[in-house]
Amino acid sequence: MEAGFHSVSFDASELSAGLYFYKLEAGSFIQTRKMMLLK
Repeated sequence: MEAGFHSVSFDASELSAGLYFYKLEAGSFIQTRKMMLLK
C-alpha cells in the first residue's frame, strides 16, 4: 500500500455503545487507540 491517507469503514450496527480499542500496524509502526461508539 502506498503512503498517504487511507480510511477503513466498518459496520458497527451490531455493537453496543461503549469504549472500544483498535490497533494500527504498518511495518514496525504499531499504535493502539480508543474509540467511543455512541448510539
